[in-house]
Amino acid sequence: MIPRIDAVPSLSAPYQAYLEALANAGFKGEIEKRYSERLAVATDNSVYQLLPQAVLLPKDHSDVVLLARIARQHPEVVFAARGGGTGTNGQSLNTGLVVDLSRHMRGIIDFNAEEGWVKVQAGVIKDELNAFLRPHGFFFAPDLSTSNRATIGGMISTDASGQGSLVYGKTSDHVLAIKAVTIDGDELNTGQVPVAELSSITGKQGQLSRAIAERLAAKRALILSTFPRLNRFLTGYDLEHVFDEQMAHFDLGRLICGAEGSLVFVTEAKLHVNAIAPYKTLINVKYDSFEKALRSAPLMIEAKATSVETMDSKVLNLAREDIIWHQVKDLISDVPGADMQGINIVEFNDTDQASQEAKVAAICAKLDAAVGTDSGIIGYQLTQDLGEINRIYAMRKKSVGLLGNTPGRAKPQPFAEDTAVPPQNLADFILEFRALLDSKGLYYGMFGHVDAGVLHVRPALDLIDPAQEKLMRDISDEVVALVAKYGGLMWGEHGKGFRSEYGPTFFGELWDDLRWVKSQFDPHNRMNPGKVCIPLEEGHQLVSVDGPKRGAQDRQIPISVRDSFGGAMTCNGNGLCFNYDATTPMCPSYRISGDRRHSPKGRAGLMREWLRLLAEKGVDPDLEQKSGKKLPFFNRLRNTFSGEYDFTQEVKEAMDGCLACKACSSQCPIKVDVPSFRSRFLDLYHQRYLRPLKDHLVANVEQSTPLMARFPKLVNGLLGQRWVQGLLKKTTGMVDTPLLSVPTLAGQLDGHDALNWDLTALKAHPDRERLVLVVQDPFTSFYDAKVVADLVRFIEKLGFVPKLVPFKPNGKPEHVKGFMARFAKTAANAAAFFNELNALGAPLVGVDPSLVLCYRDEYQKALGDKRGNFQVLLAQEWLSALPDSAFAAIQGQGNATLFAHCTEKTALPTSEQSWQGIFAKAGHQLAVANVGCCGMAGTYGHEAANLGNSKGIYELSWRSAVAKADTVLATGYSCRCQVARLDGAKPLHPIQWLLEQCR
Repeated sequence: MIPRIDAVPSLSAPYQAYLEALANAGFKGEIEKRYSERLAVATDNSVYQLLPQAVLLPKDHSDVVLLARIARQHPEVVFAARGGGTGTNGQSLNTGLVVDLSRHMRGIIDFNAEEGWVKVQAGVIKDELNAFLRPHGFFFAPDLSTSNRATIGGMISTDASGQGSLVYGKTSDHVLAIKAVTIDGDELNTGQVPVAELSSITGKQGQLSRAIAERLAAKRALILSTFPRLNRFLTGYDLEHVFDEQMAHFDLGRLICGAEGSLVFVTEAKLHVNAIAPYKTLINVKYDSFEKALRSAPLMIEAKATSVETMDSKVLNLAREDIIWHQVKDLISDVPGADMQGINIVEFNDTDQASQEAKVAAICAKLDAAVGTDSGIIGYQLTQDLGEINRIYAMRKKSVGLLGNTPGRAKPQPFAEDTAVPPQNLADFILEFRALLDSKGLYYGMFGHVDAGVLHVRPALDLIDPAQEKLMRDISDEVVALVAKYGGLMWGEHGKGFRSEYGPTFFGELWDDLRWVKSQFDPHNRMNPGKVCIPLEEGHQLVSVDGPKRGAQDRQIPISVRDSFGGAMTCNGNGLCFNYDATTPMCPSYRISGDRRHSPKGRAGLMREWLRLLAEKGVDPDLEQKSGKKLPFFNRLRNTFSGEYDFTQEVKEAMDGCLACKACSSQCPIKVDVPSFRSRFLDLYHQRYLRPLKDHLVANVEQSTPLMARFPKLVNGLLGQRWVQGLLKKTTGMVDTPLLSVPTLAGQLDGHDALNWDLTALKAHPDRERLVLVVQDPFTSFYDAKVVADLVRFIEKLGFVPKLVPFKPNGKPEHVKGFMARFAKTAANAAAFFNELNALGAPLVGVDPSLVLCYRDEYQKALGDKRGNFQVLLAQEWLSALPDSAFAAIQGQGNATLFAHCTEKTALPTSEQSWQGIFAKAGHQLAVANVGCCGMAGTYGHEAANLGNSKGIYELSWRSAVAKADTVLATGYSCRCQVARLDGAKPLHPIQWLLEQCR
């Protein structure tokens, strides 16, 4: 059985003293000191891992001022600001205190359409800001691949850019003013100021401005000769752009942009916003050679393209295997007789329709002429549909994550992947870069912004292997030299972070000037120490690419365990699960809590550390699970109520928050499957601790419900009593217990031939080709029986012969609660039964997505080859395969809105379109509601501890969508129950609605 894990890194005395002083001083935000909370911010989207002492989550600007002022009396304390945690080079990682501005400081303060600016707090997410601006006809231009989770503060800190930078520039080009706090607690309010007025600025800001302006003005010639003439100009610190070209205006904020939090805390920003161009065209140009795609970029730039994005065949092939491909496959179709080795995604925007049409016509004429020549162009596709354009860009933005899903132990790693060279040098540079990687036998994929000379190249390395970790250093050094050869930069858009050691090489004579600037703001190196620059004070050192990595931690876990828990080990920190958009299925528990532990990334990180700590104690979780041994009851009772610290309980807390919706298993580009490793964890956890009564109730629901259904009125009569509901809540932790169906399924189909089950007779059935076997599940059959009865009648209406398969436990409830041995037995028993039915050749059709899809996923993982070949279809899968003529008997004209189950629409990405096609065949129109999770998720919403979150998740997207829909149809049993509980009316299943229309 698993041991107690009580030895975890504790806080040092100086930090403990600081945190106590901060709390006593009235800090309004949270101070997180638990090991799990610290681990949640110990990684970002890079290969590095640093454990902070604690996490501070300020409520507002005054909290940031307070934490800095308290720090005056605690000189040993150092800080790193953090936003979305999407940095690819460890920019926000720190062994001191992490100041996370993303949870609370997300307010949009002011907006002025006439003057074209918006003022926001640092934690506002980029796409969230644009969602606010869009109805007003504006957008914030810098467009990065992580825009649905990257914060404005983080964008300022790295001076982020991305797609379209050739036209729109970098974040710093749009920052009009910054509100910031220094390490001493002084407030700064930057903006462009006439040089002649610098003498009138008071306080710390005046001192900084005058001293820096004087020194950098004297160095102007050297600065201009040192900084490369690139669209992705040298940032961190941007000595050139503190002055305008005429040297008439000075802006201290230009130093802060790209400083990676090494100078100040950014709390607010005033940003320039652009008017949305009403005319947009996207052209996907296809090539037979990636090199030719790169060399083609100047042609697109000359054609006045807004942006030119590129992807090689490796990235495209990974996209083909992802859930996102079904959305774009018709927009990037293969060219018959040609091998597509790369594409350029070329965008044209304009405010004038005639001008736009002229640009597009001109480039299309050139492309037509180039097809079939040595240009490498083999074809192109054009779209002006905004929805299609957004889907293409969603695929492009997912590229970085898709690379992480490369098979094998070696994964593409970010460390030399945002090099920038003059665009005219890009193709030659990449040829040498590829030759370098090929010489080392490395796999890699390429994509990026060819218009700006930036290409993302991620060599595949297994950083658990010490030799490959050393290879990362060797490649980094060689790329630095190669970039210099072609007149470029090592960091084109993703900041320096642990690559800061190369700063002196790039800045040359100006390095001491950067150190001097750092000293003016942070003389004792307390702001993100070692990143970008160090002060003049002796004793400080830059961080290095050899810094502590996740691989070194994972190396301590045995290979067999790493392979067994691959769903947790493969997470690369891309953070797509932090997507702010409430209408996306992944991840409801993070979205409602704002706690990064309650996300796929957070849970994967905790699981990895738990496995590492078990390895330290010589415990193999695979062997423990196979043994199935538990501590004696009274030992488990003592452990449950002893109050002794055990890190395992912190992991359990994060796992308990998971809804087990499985959206992460398909929506995450790495396919991190939290429910799978969560179930295994729970199984192991309860070797040491008692299971709550509710777990037993849920796990046994498939055995108890059929028994209760023999006396449904009696059971319902009891459950309808308030005192019984209160008793259940107090004793079991369950609320809003659903009532059994009355009449029962058998009663609703009384006398129907579908109830006459005789397997021997079915084998000799005269209409075997018209047989349809309806598979039951415990929730629909016993609590929503009319849905199953209506499915039977609907199948009959279509001219088929329905037969109700005897109820067979599925095991999903056992799996969710971590009864893994029991689940394996249930799955084996059910698989044997369904494989026997499969021999009939008749389709097996089920109703509830969660239960039906369990046969495909969890059964495969539990049984492997022993699962057999049986297939249970969802209703729409079976119906979609029928000819149009089958729907002749159910024609009508109606309208409805579909609310699909999370598991269904993520595991089966074409599910909603399938339903629309079925409705169209029957003459109806079906709209699809753009919603995330409903918050019920099986029994999750029935647990008292989850009730508040369950209702909150419903409010995020379902409440308003249900209110707007005339007719709500829901495929999931739990979804229908949640709507009934919170909005009073239970929706129909799509099958029920179709049946009603043809009566």
